[in-house]
Amino acid sequence: MAVQLLITDKNLDVQGDPLDGWTNLDATKKFNEPGSGSVDLPARPDIMAQLQPGNRLVLIRDGAVWMSGPLEIPADFSWSVTESPGSGRVTVSFSDDLAIVAGYITWPTPANAWTAQLANTYRQIASTNAETIIRALVNENCGPGARAERRIANFALDSVAGVGASTTVKTRFEALLDTCRRIAVDGGAIGFRTRQSATQILFGCYQPRDLTATARFSIGLGNLRSIQVKQSAPDVTHALIAGTEPETGTTGRVYVQAADAAAAASWWRVEKYVDGSAENDTNGELTQAGKEEIAGGAAPVELATVTVDTEDLKAGRDFDLGDRVTVALPYGVEIANLVRSIHLQATPNSGEYVTTLIGSPEATTDPAMVKALRTLGRRLGRLETR
Repeated sequence: MAVQLLITDKNLDVQGDPLDGWTNLDATKKFNEPGSGSVDLPARPDIMAQLQPGNRLVLIRDGAVWMSGPLEIPADFSWSVTESPGSGRVTVSFSDDLAIVAGYITWPTPANAWTAQLANTYRQIASTNAETIIRALVNENCGPGARAERRIANFALDSVAGVGASTTVKTRFEALLDTCRRIAVDGGAIGFRTRQSATQILFGCYQPRDLTATARFSIGLGNLRSIQVKQSAPDVTHALIAGTEPETGTTGRVYVQAADAAAAASWWRVEKYVDGSAENDTNGELTQAGKEEIAGGAAPVELATVTVDTEDLKAGRDFDLGDRVTVALPYGVEIANLVRSIHLQATPNSGEYVTTLIGSPEATTDPAMVKALRTLGRRLGRLETR
């Protein structure tokens, strides 16, 4: 096992010797979401001196940075005469650098001060490559192009990857990463991530790979630990979008439809009314709102699969976050889906244990609650403009 733990400050300067004496390491990387982890350490003075607010943890595995990000709980200290004699124990909780980006919301006019935000205004980008939109939103809200007080220290945009399809965004006071995830799905199912490079944290996009022919998991191959599959009817096949009432009163209200004809043919027609946030569909805002409802309600197969690394197929080496892989079910059906998270557990005595979760977004979250909260956030933003 070749795991090394370092503490840096916000400028990515190493604060001391590598952390030694750790016992339990647990870290999970996630697709288009912040990762997180924790590690148990002896509470020696040299270690405690490094665990300061604002510092970061860098997890190096096999000579490369596996995860790096801020200390969310720098020190959870415990001591008892029976369980942790001597200096005691401290548990450190950390996340990856994408968690810092997650702390921002989308401003309608990001160049203006908060007190000078314009009323009845959205941040809109129409018919543009998804990677370009995501980079623009991150740059103007927390990157080098943001107002000085909103810039993340030592944060920059990575090289352009040239990925994604054309899409449209209209946002106001939404969580920045929620908006980026929506664009990533609508614009070709691309990924985004942060990585540490020298003295900078770089944010960039990438195109997940189709590895369905080479990255395969099954009980027979010995790389499956659990499988849960559920198939259900779609929540919506026809989204019926109504534009806002025209301000002038000279034209009627615009109505647009978005449909999943294949789902309706396989199952049945399910209609859902969508209150749009634009008067017309000139820039595709109403159609986009309908597509979002279709995408959120037309995923009848929910797959949650936990795999384990083998010598023939290893996470990070043979496949990574967002890649599309194949899972062979015991009853002869094969399902292709995305790698959602990669989980590393390690102890000095037992070594490393790496598992991977493959499946639909519902595999990692409570879909009804998460969808409801995100929808509520968008609707509240719309109400602010009326």
